[in-house]
Amino acid sequence: MAGSGPFDTFPKLLLRNCAQFGTRPAFRHKDLGIWQTWTWAQVAEIVRAYAAGLHRLGLQSGDTLAVVGSNRPKLYWTIMAAQALHAIPVPVYSDAVADELAFVLAHAEVKFVAAQDQEQVDKILSVADRLPQLGKIVYDEPRGLDGYDHGRLIAIGDVIADGRASLAADAALGERIDEYVEAGTGSDVAIILYTSGTTGAPKGVMLSMRGSIDAAIDTTRFDKLTDKDVVLAYLPLAWAGDHYVSYVQGLVAGFCMACPESRDTIEQDRHEIGPTYYLAPPRGFEVMLTRLMVRMEDAAPIKRRMFKYFLDVAHRHGEAILTGHPVPLPGRLLYALGRLLIYEPLKNVLGLSRVRVAYTGGEAIGPDLFTFFRSIGLNLKQLYGQTEAFLYVTCQPDGEIYSDTVGPAAPNVDIRIAESGEVQFRSPGMFVGYFKDPAKTAETLTSDGYIKTGDAGFFDEKTGHLKIIDRAKDVGRLADGTMFAPKYLENKLKFYPNIKEAITFGDSREFVCAMLNIDPVAVANWAERNNVAYGSYQELAGHPLVYDMVAKDVAAANRSLVKEKVLAGAQIRRFLILHKELDADDGELTRTQKIRRRFIAERYAPLLTAIYNGSHEADISTEVTFEDGRKGTIAARLVIHDMQTADSAESLGKAA
Repeated sequence: MAGSGPFDTFPKLLLRNCAQFGTRPAFRHKDLGIWQTWTWAQVAEIVRAYAAGLHRLGLQSGDTLAVVGSNRPKLYWTIMAAQALHAIPVPVYSDAVADELAFVLAHAEVKFVAAQDQEQVDKILSVADRLPQLGKIVYDEPRGLDGYDHGRLIAIGDVIADGRASLAADAALGERIDEYVEAGTGSDVAIILYTSGTTGAPKGVMLSMRGSIDAAIDTTRFDKLTDKDVVLAYLPLAWAGDHYVSYVQGLVAGFCMACPESRDTIEQDRHEIGPTYYLAPPRGFEVMLTRLMVRMEDAAPIKRRMFKYFLDVAHRHGEAILTGHPVPLPGRLLYALGRLLIYEPLKNVLGLSRVRVAYTGGEAIGPDLFTFFRSIGLNLKQLYGQTEAFLYVTCQPDGEIYSDTVGPAAPNVDIRIAESGEVQFRSPGMFVGYFKDPAKTAETLTSDGYIKTGDAGFFDEKTGHLKIIDRAKDVGRLADGTMFAPKYLENKLKFYPNIKEAITFGDSREFVCAMLNIDPVAVANWAERNNVAYGSYQELAGHPLVYDMVAKDVAAANRSLVKEKVLAGAQIRRFLILHKELDADDGELTRTQKIRRRFIAERYAPLLTAIYNGSHEADISTEVTFEDGRKGTIAARLVIHDMQTADSAESLGKAA
């Protein structure tokens, strides 16, 4: 394990791993249906050659190098090789449209780009006239690039081959690369990660070598991660979650990073690789549950009844068994039978059979969804983190898991609650600052060096764990004074398989309303089973029977709110189903799939007006961006559905 000794940079950690874990697998990648493996010794040799090749191309200390694409070993090796030369890697979301890509590359003053394939190369070339500082573009996959100008484009494999040959012919070059690695210090900027831009333009978060490594040391020890573990590296390279879990913890612990063949094969690849350590945002677990429920709808009646029965058993006893609390013998026996017949087969289908530690983060997870996975025996825990913290602010210790909290402070993290209710913290991995934005950096820090999260929360008196209510700026009040916490309500709604996305409104209003996206997989499966014909997502979303089905889910969410004394009066009174899926390309979501609430409120203002003036229908025309970048318009007349609120003694009739 790296400590406060000489392993204060990632290139030095790579050399340590080569020495200590040389024959252990460092990377795996499924290509053309076959898993390929590289050991730590092989990776160290490749990265040294790659760094030499980039040095010969002109990459210098302090230069920024963008990495654009999906999870591929050569893109991770690009980050390693750049860091060996004291250059600064800048990962960019692979699904970023050309304008978003141009903003990051221009703002970061990128001089080199490593791109996955032709799609990414085309995007870069389409905005090259806006990037006068851009030099060489290196790429991983050559398919489709034969006719391009290879004076500027170079295959990563060729860069590595050139570096390897040059090292063999010129001993001085090898000494120069080794001197770069040795001269690296913990205070060097390791990477720039751009925020998702939920409330404005993305900001470049600069993280240091030493801070990143120290943070990862704490959490690898916390979860007892070792070189025997395996992680599926499938999350966006530009997201702090992947950089932390796959790259930094991988280098610190020496475990294997397995890259899937493509985004479309992640489920199958997860099943094949059998990760022992797993991170997914709540949406990832929602998708898993939706697919399970869809499959069960198609199962034989006896299987559906058995599934329901043993899920009830799991709900009663699963959490207690997982955390080692006492359970009566009959409950243990029933749960053991359920594990044999239902729980283990379910985890096997999902590719989670070998998972020892699983985390969810990025946003709050619905308590019912969280409880489902833990009840079937998955050691799923919540973390609360920020890119500026890199990454953990809190994390849940084994045996102290509560669905409504995010745990106590992570090791060596100091948390306080400001008088305004805002959560503030200091952490080992906290950012150096925002790239080229000292004013924003100063605005984010308190005078005594704490980071302002912008989230409202409090410590639970009973457990001492942190509870996050919502973004501080988003928590509001209805006109009658009832607390309105939109994210909390949205998570309630998204637990139901038919609802993929939800946006709630109600601050300073008489009641709460919701705009919903149906889940196309779950609802299409229902339509097929019920002989409901449709020709597009828009037709399916507007079908009266779909509205009736979704209304039952909204009613169930309202009933669950009755139990929440503070929020019982914030039940959903009216809802509509949007005519299109919310899309990051249309600016409605961030690249990490968080809703951009203010943007949506402005874009769909006519719908909000109709909801609150009592109309039962509303017309809307929306510009959309197609996959090839073309623009178009979708027009629709949407139905607004009224809901009866659930009765509650606590709500004192406010929602009636």
